[in-house]
Amino acid sequence: MQGNNDYPLSAVPAEHRKGIVSMVALLVGFTFFTSTMWAGGQLGTAFSLHQLLTIIFVGNLILGVYAAALAYIAYKTGLNTVLLGRYCFGEYGSKLADFVLGFTQIGWYAWGVATMAIVLTKLCNLDESWQIPLMILFGFGFCVTASIGYRAMEILSKVSVPAMLLFIGICFYKGLIDVGGIGELFAIEPQDSMSFGAAITVVIGTFISGGAQATNWSRFSKTGKVAVIATLFAFFLGNGLMVFVGAFGAMIYHQSDIVDVLVAQGFMITAVLMLFANIWTTQDNTIYNFAAAGCNLFRTDKRGLITVIGAAVGTVLAIFGMYNYLIPFLVLLGTFIPPIGAIIMTNFWFVHRANPPKLGDIDLPNFDAKGLIAYVLGSGAAYFSPWMPPLVGIVVSSIVYMLLASVLAPQRNQVKAG
Repeated sequence: MQGNNDYPLSAVPAEHRKGIVSMVALLVGFTFFTSTMWAGGQLGTAFSLHQLLTIIFVGNLILGVYAAALAYIAYKTGLNTVLLGRYCFGEYGSKLADFVLGFTQIGWYAWGVATMAIVLTKLCNLDESWQIPLMILFGFGFCVTASIGYRAMEILSKVSVPAMLLFIGICFYKGLIDVGGIGELFAIEPQDSMSFGAAITVVIGTFISGGAQATNWSRFSKTGKVAVIATLFAFFLGNGLMVFVGAFGAMIYHQSDIVDVLVAQGFMITAVLMLFANIWTTQDNTIYNFAAAGCNLFRTDKRGLITVIGAAVGTVLAIFGMYNYLIPFLVLLGTFIPPIGAIIMTNFWFVHRANPPKLGDIDLPNFDAKGLIAYVLGSGAAYFSPWMPPLVGIVVSSIVYMLLASVLAPQRNQVKAG
């Protein structure tokens, strides 16, 4: 794979495509993340279990379909999101997507590093002075598998995902015993309030950034069916399970993180193992995403170097308090990420009729006004929308891009002559 570079600036060739087991393991490991459980915990105290199951279903279905649509495009072209951005934003305009997606991944990485250090010091009763050294250790430690590439992350996920499912099963079993059975769980009354639309937005916002960048791995899929099924499994079922785990813990133990729940249940060692597996399998994917965006931004294939630089920046942000900014960061993701994926999808199916030419065979403008205008209007609509901002951003940006592409049809990208 070009050493361990995983084709950061080109399509993945057929001989390096992967099957369903590999794709599911890696993508599910990516979506198993503690912040999603935290979001689920907010929902668990605001809705009855019947309402909660509906919210989880609807929110993760929207998220899953969005991610699966991009996954199919990635399989078809062999390209990730930032490379696909060149078709609709232009050669230099695509740097907008690089910056937005790269920034969000650095933010997630910083939050994960800080979370790991803070939670571990609490679990082990260590002095707070240990937190910064641990942030440095984990900040660079978590990027090792990402620096190596797809194969290392695949191995980690194949070990961690079954282990996490086992730990979740133990948590559910003990929780149902403690609450008095499924009937008692359904009987729990909500203590807080939240609108249905806001709840759906929270669910979508938990991993919309990851859904927009899951193309970094779905482009390795052997077939379109593998790409779509694996992505739906991860973002509809996997992310949905994480939301439910958080809600389950909040309803019974008033703790949304499964690590805290396992501690409350008396499973300390299991809690520590879950913490490592849960965070590492997302952190290496997150910094891998940053490296993909960075390689396109700087037009370099030195993915390993960009990975380490990103880890260093993320570690610094963790040290300076990124842990305290999760809520506004989730709002930011749900507002500014979805329009990018929506424009890429519209470009693929509406402009190129699901058959775009290879990047090297097409003349692209430096800045494509259609994509940039659609992005600004879609993001603006999402930002000011009181109702489900992620969905509003997707719909508005897609419609605007479609209209502009129709009006400016003579200016569509032309295949190079000769």
